Amino acid sequence: MQTYLKLLEDILEQGTVKGDRTGTGTRSVFGYQMRFNLAKGFPMLTTKKVHWKSVVHELIWFIRGDTNIRYLVQNGVRIWNEWPFQYYLEKNGLAENFPKHSDSWKAEMKSFITKIAEDADFAATYGELGPVYGRQWRNFNGVDQLTEVIEAIKTNPDSRRHIVTAWNPADIPEMAKAGLPPCHTLFQFYVANGRLSCQLYQRSADTFLGVPFNIASYALLTHLVARECGLDVGDFVHTLGDAHLYSNHLEQAKQQLSRTPRQLPTLSFAENAPGIFTIGFDDILLEGYDPMPGIRAPIAV
Repeated sequence: MQTYLKLLEDILEQGTVKGDRTGTGTRSVFGYQMRFNLAKGFPMLTTKKVHWKSVVHELIWFIRGDTNIRYLVQNGVRIWNEWPFQYYLEKNGLAENFPKHSDSWKAEMKSFITKIAEDADFAATYGELGPVYGRQWRNFNGVDQLTEVIEAIKTNPDSRRHIVTAWNPADIPEMAKAGLPPCHTLFQFYVANGRLSCQLYQRSADTFLGVPFNIASYALLTHLVARECGLDVGDFVHTLGDAHLYSNHLEQAKQQLSRTPRQLPTLSFAENAPGIFTIGFDDILLEGYDPMPGIRAPIAV
């Protein structure tokens, strides 16, 4: 994963200091590309621990077209909690009572998440993120993009139209209410010599917290689609628009750069694992993952 560490280094050394939507401030570069050969190992960061359970469950959630955080919450995945919680506070006039990331804010969010898990009606109202990734992948103005692209890979592998987009301009205002407009906006598959490659365009890249997760997620998606289509895996190409480190992640990035990467893990599937649309967490096997300890950093909401 030296490619990823080089990105951190380049942002720290060459990045422009900029403001941002969250008010945190960033150091960023624009237009950056990384390439990972999936045949040489699964690209899970080893210089800090990436939460594999969250990677898998979130991708399953996308693939199934789900947009309510209840599935994630009930499976112990917390990565989407902050946005609907903050929306809940603002919608109910409570935001001033619970300053972001304060102890009271964290306690109230814990109560909010418990309600999401236990109360289906509450989850239906406040756990719904709107027409975000899963909706766009499976129902973009009535088009099931993921099903169609898999069929196209099988029947016309040399096509240059194997594209799925999550950026639906008509839905952006609705997405922004309780979540975020898509950061990973568009991906394209490419078949050559019996191998499936995938390129992702990501408009906004939280390099310290988000990008390691995005790399693992789309590498896994490439494996799943390749398996579905009877292909081996090729490359995952990650193209970034605004690649940034938040101002409160700079020291964490430096700490990570002081670490030496370890051997990459490998990915396999359980015997008789079902297809991509019904596969479960226990069907996907990550072996040999030996990361260094995690490095804590606040998420910018």
